[in-house]
Amino acid sequence: MIFAGIAFFMIYISSVGIYFFENPVQPEKFTSVFHSMWWAVETLTSVGYGEIYPVTIGGKIFTSIIAITGLGIVAIPSGLLASALTRLKKKDND
Repeated sequence: MIFAGIAFFMIYISSVGIYFFENPVQPEKFTSVFHSMWWAVETLTSVGYGEIYPVTIGGKIFTSIIAITGLGIVAIPSGLLASALTRLKKKDND
Protein backbone atom coordinates (compact mmCIF):
# COMPACT_ATOMS: atom_id res chain seq x y z
CA MET A 1 0.00 0.00 0.00
CA ILE A 2 2.89 2.33 0.76
CA PHE A 3 4.46 1.82 -2.66
CA ALA A 4 1.09 2.28 -4.37
CA GLY A 5 0.53 5.55 -2.52
CA ILE A 6 4.00 6.78 -3.43
CA ALA A 7 3.50 5.72 -7.05
CA PHE A 8 0.20 7.62 -7.36
CA PHE A 9 1.78 10.67 -5.74
CA MET A 10 4.73 10.49 -8.15
CA ILE A 11 2.39 10.14 -11.13
CA TYR A 12 0.64 13.34 -10.13
CA ILE A 13 3.87 15.24 -9.41
CA SER A 14 5.36 14.02 -12.70
CA SER A 15 2.27 15.11 -14.61
CA VAL A 16 2.42 18.59 -13.15
CA GLY A 17 6.16 18.87 -13.81
CA ILE A 18 6.08 17.74 -17.43
CA TYR A 19 3.05 19.92 -18.11
CA PHE A 20 4.99 22.91 -16.78
CA PHE A 21 7.99 22.18 -19.04
CA GLU A 22 6.29 20.96 -22.22
CA ASN A 23 2.86 22.60 -22.52
CA PRO A 24 4.18 25.90 -23.90
CA VAL A 25 6.06 24.03 -26.67
CA GLN A 26 3.72 21.06 -27.27
CA PRO A 27 0.22 22.19 -26.28
CA GLU A 28 -1.38 19.56 -28.52
CA LYS A 29 0.33 16.68 -26.67
CA PHE A 30 0.44 18.02 -23.11
CA THR A 31 -2.98 19.67 -23.08
CA SER A 32 -3.55 19.44 -19.31
CA VAL A 33 -2.09 17.91 -16.18
CA PHE A 34 -4.53 15.03 -16.46
CA HIS A 35 -3.61 14.38 -20.10
CA SER A 36 0.04 14.41 -19.01
CA MET A 37 -0.65 11.52 -16.63
CA TRP A 38 -0.36 9.05 -19.52
CA TRP A 39 3.20 10.25 -20.10
CA ALA A 40 3.87 9.96 -16.34
CA VAL A 41 2.61 6.37 -16.18
CA GLU A 42 4.70 5.41 -19.23
CA THR A 43 7.82 7.02 -17.81
CA LEU A 44 7.51 5.80 -14.22
CA THR A 45 6.84 2.22 -15.27
CA SER A 46 9.70 2.38 -17.80
CA VAL A 47 7.39 1.37 -20.66
CA GLY A 48 8.01 4.52 -22.70
CA TYR A 49 5.92 3.92 -25.85
CA GLY A 50 7.42 7.04 -27.42
CA GLU A 51 4.19 8.60 -28.63
CA ILE A 52 4.60 11.53 -26.23
CA TYR A 53 8.09 12.72 -25.37
CA PRO A 54 9.74 15.95 -24.22
CA VAL A 55 11.51 18.23 -26.67
CA THR A 56 12.77 20.97 -24.34
CA ILE A 57 16.00 20.72 -22.34
CA GLY A 58 14.10 21.17 -19.07
CA GLY A 59 11.61 18.49 -20.07
CA LYS A 60 14.39 16.06 -20.99
CA ILE A 61 16.23 16.60 -17.70
CA PHE A 62 12.96 16.25 -15.79
CA THR A 63 12.16 13.05 -17.72
CA SER A 64 15.57 11.59 -16.86
CA ILE A 65 15.01 12.23 -13.17
CA ILE A 66 11.49 10.76 -13.30
CA ALA A 67 12.66 7.67 -15.21
CA ILE A 68 15.38 6.95 -12.64
CA THR A 69 12.94 7.57 -9.80
CA GLY A 70 10.44 5.27 -11.49
CA LEU A 71 12.93 2.43 -11.34
CA GLY A 72 13.06 2.76 -7.57
CA ILE A 73 9.36 3.29 -7.01
CA VAL A 74 7.79 0.89 -9.50
CA ALA A 75 10.29 -1.55 -10.95
CA ILE A 76 12.24 -2.55 -7.84
CA PRO A 77 9.17 -3.17 -5.62
CA SER A 78 7.64 -5.20 -8.46
CA GLY A 79 10.73 -7.40 -8.53
CA LEU A 80 10.66 -7.80 -4.76
CA LEU A 81 6.99 -8.78 -4.87
CA ALA A 82 7.61 -11.30 -7.64
CA SER A 83 10.52 -12.78 -5.69
CA ALA A 84 8.41 -13.08 -2.53
CA LEU A 85 5.59 -14.77 -4.44
CA THR A 86 8.07 -17.19 -6.02
CA ARG A 87 9.42 -18.11 -2.60
CA LEU A 88 5.88 -18.69 -1.32
CA LYS A 89 5.06 -20.89 -4.30
CA LYS A 90 8.25 -22.89 -3.82
CA LYS A 91 7.52 -23.26 -0.11
CA ASP A 92 4.00 -24.54 -0.89
CA ASN A 93 5.40 -27.05 -3.39
CA ASP A 94 7.88 -28.41 -0.84
